[in-house]
Amino acid sequence: MDYFILCTTLLVALFVLLGAGVWVALSLLGVGIIAMEVFGGAPAGPILATTAWAASASWTLTALPLFIWMGEILYRTKLSQDMFHGLSPWIRFLPGRLLHANVLGCGIFAAVSGSSAATAATIGRISLPELKSRGYPDAISMGSLAGAGTLGLLIPPSIMMIVYGVAAQVSISRLFIAGLLPGLLLLVIFSGYLMVWSMINREQIPADNERLSFREKIARARLLIPVALLIVAVIGSIYAGIATATEAAAVGVVGALVIAGVSGSLTRETFMASLMGAVCTSCMIFFILLGAHYLTASMSFTGLPSALADWIVAKQMSPYVLLFSLTVLFIVLGCFLDGISIILLTTAIIMPAIQAAGIDLLWFGIFVILVVEMAQITPPVGFNLFVIQGLTGRDLWSVARASMPFFFLIALAMLLITVFPQIVLALPQAVTGQ
Repeated sequence: MDYFILCTTLLVALFVLLGAGVWVALSLLGVGIIAMEVFGGAPAGPILATTAWAASASWTLTALPLFIWMGEILYRTKLSQDMFHGLSPWIRFLPGRLLHANVLGCGIFAAVSGSSAATAATIGRISLPELKSRGYPDAISMGSLAGAGTLGLLIPPSIMMIVYGVAAQVSISRLFIAGLLPGLLLLVIFSGYLMVWSMINREQIPADNERLSFREKIARARLLIPVALLIVAVIGSIYAGIATATEAAAVGVVGALVIAGVSGSLTRETFMASLMGAVCTSCMIFFILLGAHYLTASMSFTGLPSALADWIVAKQMSPYVLLFSLTVLFIVLGCFLDGISIILLTTAIIMPAIQAAGIDLLWFGIFVILVVEMAQITPPVGFNLFVIQGLTGRDLWSVARASMPFFFLIALAMLLITVFPQIVLALPQAVTGQ
């Protein structure tokens, strides 16, 4: 089979469908049907039926709507406001002062949300007006929020990890454990950059006129107790081996409802809004997952994945060259697609090649999520850029320019985990012994 014609045909079909405004899930189904009927020589209809069942009949996937619902509930509470006021007294001594509230706030909320856009929106609703009123520059405020918001994908529990784990058949619990150290690394890199930027641009950082006693700082810190307990309940139960990812998600939903109830944010309206938000997001992801599974099945009938793996083996391509090529591909795709679509669209084709190159699939999952984080702040379809544009009213390109330094900081984190893969693998090996 002429695989060049196959690839060209399918790529043209995909971009035509996406360019015409067809939903991503339907575009994937359409490309899969073309591959099956024209190049695969198999009946498209019956295989679609069996693939749809295989894509949805997975116990692992039950964690996905639960974590999404947990994030939706917390999005409608006063949690982000409490976090900002609880953190701010303890970061005033750092160069950049309250700018670190974006990074630390996003890091903490990411540990109970799982969504990049929800993290950026929730923290940004409080931090951006507060920073603006105190005289902090808009560009660094927006950029730090856009970059730190991507921590929602990396710090567990992460919706993206669940999607990758299902697509690549990798343990979601091990992915959650593997994402912790890289998430903390990225948090430190972001805060370090803010310190350096603030020391270089001292005149742009407003003076700190608020003085709090140690007793007042402790009183403010109590506001962090609810989120700390929720993190321990959700993530701690997984690390301790007490609960699976799905069971931890159920614990998270109950905890989120308790926090919302205690804070007075749980009304019939907010409950229904959170439920419908979770349903809409979950249905969107499941529909894309179905299309991606069908495309995976059609690719296997064409023989393209195995042919690509054989070609990589024959070429003796270095894993570093392969990773660099895939990084460029993912960044380009990130200009047009969301992260979930990127992972599900490419998994069928690249996984045999990744395995042929001897790359650990657990490590590669964290690597891919870092690349997808870069896509979240890449115009014109960077979700975090849209969120911050909506919060600030600024044009998309201004937000993108402010976010660009954080794009390169994520690239630095990718380089570090590539050179030192134990940053990803050490914790899962210590916890699970694998």
